[in-house]
Amino acid sequence: MKLIMLGAPGAGKGTQAKIISEKLNIPTISTGAAIRGEIEKGSEIGLKVNDIIKSGNLVSDEIVLELIEARLKEPDCANGFILDGFPRTINQADGLSKLGYKIDKVLNIDLADEIIIDRLSGRRECSKCHAIFHVTSNPPKVEGICDTCGAELSIRPDDKKEVIVNRLNVFHEVTEPLKAYYEEKGILVSVTGCGKVEDTTKAVFEALGV
Repeated sequence: MKLIMLGAPGAGKGTQAKIISEKLNIPTISTGAAIRGEIEKGSEIGLKVNDIIKSGNLVSDEIVLELIEARLKEPDCANGFILDGFPRTINQADGLSKLGYKIDKVLNIDLADEIIIDRLSGRRECSKCHAIFHVTSNPPKVEGICDTCGAELSIRPDDKKEVIVNRLNVFHEVTEPLKAYYEEKGILVSVTGCGKVEDTTKAVFEALGV
């Protein structure tokens, strides 16, 4: 299966993508993680996008397509893949289509903005292994310390409340039109992301027919 995850930041795309990846044995390709990796390495692309990410705005289509094209050529993508966080614009969707990959399904996860703001502003990430916690729904055993590796937890720059609001505004303006774009192609399926993770997963599997 060649699948695109669509939804606002914090809607649960990454969580569900990981579950689908394990079930179908296909890789999840997260542009957000790939971009953060480039920033950590201090690469040329990383330096370019660092300020953009901190402000909550979108990285240029040209840079994102360059990262995606290279990743999809890797051997583990031969039997399918999950795109999480790409495409984010109609232009990116057109660019993906021109690369020659036929997408089977686009899974849209709907979630109210107020729930997303609460979810993301309480998120904490390990500075070393990048494990994710939440101050209320998934707190670490020791406050501020990663359960997995013992490193310090931090708030990602793009999880600050004012940045979250900006990210949501950008999503509604720039990315949400992709729902109509893929619905017209007949490959869009939608689920509601509130409730327990396993409830969302059940709805996701039903929507995908897996």
